[in-house]
Amino acid sequence: MKSKNFVEELRTKTIEELNNELVDAKKELFNLRFQNATNQLGNTARISEVRKNIARIQTVITQKKGI
Repeated sequence: MKSKNFVEELRTKTIEELNNELVDAKKELFNLRFQNATNQLGNTARISEVRKNIARIQTVITQKKGI
């Protein structure tokens, strides 16, 4: 249910806003991977959640571009 709301929220944004959100998500993923490598990450499921969110953002960007 959360992902459905997340996608609906993404569809209301412009491509520029989506690109900014994509950059933020990639930075978060990098930080999570770094924390995981140094054994500081408590919730490892967050990594896969962020990866899926990145894919969702990229999908909406592609849909908006009409490719």
